[in-house]
Amino acid sequence: MPSQDTGSTLVTTPVLDVVVPVYNEEIDLEPCIRRLHGYLTAHFPYRFRITIADNASVDGTAAVAQRLRAEFPEVEAVHLSLKGRGRALNHVWTHSDAAVLAYMDVDLSTDLGALLPLVAPLISGHSDLAIGSRLARGSRVVRGAKREFISRGYNLILRTTMAARFSDAQCGFKAIRSDVARRLLPMVEDTGWFFDTEMLVLAERAGLRIHEVPVDWVDDPDSRVDIVSTAIADLKGIVRITRALSTGKLPIAALRQQLGRNPLPVQGVPSGLTGQLIRFAGVGVASTLAYLVLYALLRVGVGAQAANLIALLVTAVANTAANRRLTFGVSGADGALRHQAQGLVVFGIGLALTSGSLALLDAASTQPSRLVELVVLILANLIATAVRFLLMRVWVFRGSRGRS
Repeated sequence: MPSQDTGSTLVTTPVLDVVVPVYNEEIDLEPCIRRLHGYLTAHFPYRFRITIADNASVDGTAAVAQRLRAEFPEVEAVHLSLKGRGRALNHVWTHSDAAVLAYMDVDLSTDLGALLPLVAPLISGHSDLAIGSRLARGSRVVRGAKREFISRGYNLILRTTMAARFSDAQCGFKAIRSDVARRLLPMVEDTGWFFDTEMLVLAERAGLRIHEVPVDWVDDPDSRVDIVSTAIADLKGIVRITRALSTGKLPIAALRQQLGRNPLPVQGVPSGLTGQLIRFAGVGVASTLAYLVLYALLRVGVGAQAANLIALLVTAVANTAANRRLTFGVSGADGALRHQAQGLVVFGIGLALTSGSLALLDAASTQPSRLVELVVLILANLIATAVRFLLMRVWVFRGSRGRS
């Protein structure tokens, strides 16, 4: 939506495009736009645009939007025939020519003083997305106990199910760089209230930098958002995204290569080694516990060598699959059988180490106690684990990391 001065070739493309998505807001729309326009005119040092995104209003919202568009050169109005806040944002952001794209709710619950801190890191190139957070340290929030509980509960669910690190997914005060939006938005499916969460989860998984701004926020007592239906839709969205990420449906690795920020190199340490070690250790702890439980259960009916073989084989298959996906970031079916075959070779080496330790124990003691057996096996497994990580890194998954 670029415009030009009729007397010159000076392009008046804005730096910032602030979208205000609305549905049946004929009363609140005009005071919102006047207040926002006045603030940006007085305090924002760059060229800006305000876009009213009317998603299928059936009242007088469209007429108000057109009147404001005629009054202010910086105001645009877009009318969509279908409802959905996410649909409205996706449409306007996709077609905008501004360098930075933002949005805020029409009730202006968030104090406008946070707008410049929100977009400044995106203008400078320091960050890729920015969100206002009501849960960050320094935020000042006025709202009822019910909404506070729901908000904190929802963000806790995101942290536990998706390992999300951002603190507030639902605050209606966000911004994104347009070059990032062009790559990211085609992957965002939701057209409603889950749009924000889906965008943030995908951005975080792609390695993008998300900047958080503490905000002053006052709850709108007249908000018409249906909390129950929104919560159900959000939970369905979480399930959908979790499934898509676990099956490799989303090309996160490709997006990371295009836009992601790779870890800063550390002299003497291979790229990504620290993160891989942490994830490998987590998988290893879970595998070791599963192995010990299986061994103890099997030992009731079979000998030590047979129990060790069965327990190690079962956990080795699961361990290879988990490390393939979680530690080395390989998803999809391509190469899975080969990786499992190579993993069985690594398993054989681990079996030789653990079985050898049992053989040495039997040679040293005619009737070792069950506790001594377990201690020896734990030590042998620690050595086998170190060997397993080395072989997986330099042989099994070498050249496959980041593939989706």
